[in-house]
Amino acid sequence: MTHTIQPNNPEATPAPDATDIPATGTASPGPASPSVLPAALKRRIPKYSDLAPLMQFKKPEFSKEARLRRASTIWELRDIAKRRTPQAPFDYTDGAAEGEITLRRAREAFLDIEFRPGILRDVSSIDLGTEILGKPSRLPVGIAPTGFTRMMQSEGEYAGSQAAEAAGIPYTLSTMGTASIEDVAAAAPNGRNWFQLYLWTDRDRSLELIERAAKAGNDTLMVTVDTAVAGARLRDVRNGMTIPPALTIKTVLDASYRPAWWFNFLTHEPLTFASLSRYTGTVADLINSMFDPTLTFEDLDWLRETWKGKLVVKGIQTVEDARKVVDHGADGVVLSNHGGRQLDRAPIPFHLLPAVKQAFEADNSDAAIILDTGIMSGADIVAALALGADFTLIGRAYLYGLMAGGRAGVDRAIQILEKDMARTMALLGVSKISDLTPDHVRLLGK
Repeated sequence: MTHTIQPNNPEATPAPDATDIPATGTASPGPASPSVLPAALKRRIPKYSDLAPLMQFKKPEFSKEARLRRASTIWELRDIAKRRTPQAPFDYTDGAAEGEITLRRAREAFLDIEFRPGILRDVSSIDLGTEILGKPSRLPVGIAPTGFTRMMQSEGEYAGSQAAEAAGIPYTLSTMGTASIEDVAAAAPNGRNWFQLYLWTDRDRSLELIERAAKAGNDTLMVTVDTAVAGARLRDVRNGMTIPPALTIKTVLDASYRPAWWFNFLTHEPLTFASLSRYTGTVADLINSMFDPTLTFEDLDWLRETWKGKLVVKGIQTVEDARKVVDHGADGVVLSNHGGRQLDRAPIPFHLLPAVKQAFEADNSDAAIILDTGIMSGADIVAALALGADFTLIGRAYLYGLMAGGRAGVDRAIQILEKDMARTMALLGVSKISDLTPDHVRLLGK
């Protein structure tokens, strides 16, 4: 049955439902009135006085200093370096062995961590100073030995050693460096200079280098032990990399895009070496002709007897070898796979670090643990220190700065790393290096 409601019959109007009655007992309000926009949200034509403070146009800067100042990361320095350096020397620095798997994994190792910050700590002052091999360092990082450095940029080892001196950190000259031991010592007379040694088949030549390093004031000898033969650095093979660089059609074309590099290279003294006056040939041929593939721990004993300063062994890739070189007199080890430039798929130093630290603690050894390979930021350095490293070394990171801007570029690389370290430690709630512990870092997936 259908009921019809008569609009004019009050008796026919149904009673309101209880839910229609406002809780206050008052009548429901009528339709909402349009909202009134606050004055700040009303559109208007801007006044010049409003725009003037925003118009901070600056004159474009194209100087080297401005270019470096704009770089906020080592990766950005790398980008600059790649634009300014011919392919062969850039690839020599940037590349690694075979499929470059080791280098990629080394860098990924630093990405695959999680920091665990503490809160409510006083981090108003951050102290990045530390002690390594009996002497202070203003930062927990030094410059690693790199070969043929003046080929990357004409200032080469001079820029590296002087930047390290200014920063208060150690600088390591390579046997294959393109400046002599004496010249580097003269360029940075107040710096802490170390010398890296490749033992040659000619022991008399090795002894001569050791004596020269001691006479020049180097307090640490770093012997590299992972170069029995040269690694397969395929970028160098493809580029026809030679010492000195050969002027082929390809390099001449490459030079047309990078005239500043070639001008510097051709107008400075030809490349000379810490260990020999001249050499012409490929890098691999040089390594294979000079370095001794018959090295044993007995040679390390000979070095320990011969060298009176601190002795560090570089190229350690297992816990067993770390322990053994210390037993044979080493004051420290450098956990390193040569930047991925020797054996591809080699162990990753950052992954090896906790086990070596644990082994040294079990042995009550005070030998220094130094780490390199894959470091591209101050956060990487802090992570390494937290997991047990006493010190770190940078090779590519400093060379990117060198290629980007000579001495000023190396200074910038160190500044970037220092700022990164200070910020990372403050955000972790740590004010000094000695307060970093494994609790501050978690390896993801482990």
